[in-house]
Amino acid sequence: MSKQPVFRFAPSPNGQLHLGHALSALLNHDMAKANGGRFLLRIEDIDIARCTPEFEAGIVDDLGWLGLDWEKPVRRQSEHLDLYRQALGTLIDRDLVYPSFLTRGAIKVMVGEFEAKGRSWPRDPDGAPLYPGEERKLSPSARQRMLAGGKPHAWRLDMARALATLDAPLTWQETGTGPNGETGAIAADPGAWGDVVLSRSDAPSSYHLAVTLDDALQGVTHVVRGRDLFHATSVHRLLQGLLDLPEPVYHHHRLILGADGRKLSKSNRDTGIAAFREAGKTPDDVRAMFL
Repeated sequence: MSKQPVFRFAPSPNGQLHLGHALSALLNHDMAKANGGRFLLRIEDIDIARCTPEFEAGIVDDLGWLGLDWEKPVRRQSEHLDLYRQALGTLIDRDLVYPSFLTRGAIKVMVGEFEAKGRSWPRDPDGAPLYPGEERKLSPSARQRMLAGGKPHAWRLDMARALATLDAPLTWQETGTGPNGETGAIAADPGAWGDVVLSRSDAPSSYHLAVTLDDALQGVTHVVRGRDLFHATSVHRLLQGLLDLPEPVYHHHRLILGADGRKLSKSNRDTGIAAFREAGKTPDDVRAMFL
């Protein structure tokens, strides 16, 4: 007997939902319904400083107005922080992560000085500079002294060490399309991201770690999300391999772009779902925008 498909929409309550979110939510809901599957809503509120109950209430209102229904109760990341810490502890015990103490400002200065000499600093698929990585070489005693002293830090995946644990190359099954039309069996390239952050002093989990764990713990079989996360799937496949988690099918969909050609932002209120509702539009009007 085949496993019942499970889809999810997982917004962060740090702003109002826009048309891009509406497309993703509708696709997840409709694909779940078409395949006799389940549709879940997950609130990714791990960023306590920016996420608010008011924005979460707005998400619920917008999705309800669009005519969507989801299983209860809703999973909130803020209620499961111990699970993320436990997974991070597993990776620490396996010596696959290390504490990094360089601040973002210090990294920016380092990269700026390097590139001022006409050289090019390596960057990840999103264009951010890769982490220098020198702190991988710190002795255990030096690390412990800095940690014991309360120095702010992040836990980073030792990418080279993590990749060395794999028995075979990583792939994923893509039923949507990537930025260059990629579909079908996709070769993952987590190394392109360098030593990614998995946790910070002010946040018990990064997006990469939390979303990978949540999808596994909720039994999500189909991850449907925007094409801007296509390359991040490589990191998620690596974490699934390291933590012995199941592999879902991935479907990356097109992005809704603004007049400037950039993907929509929650700060751009004129593309917010609530704004369309207040202007007298109907849910069918919103659906028609995606045809």
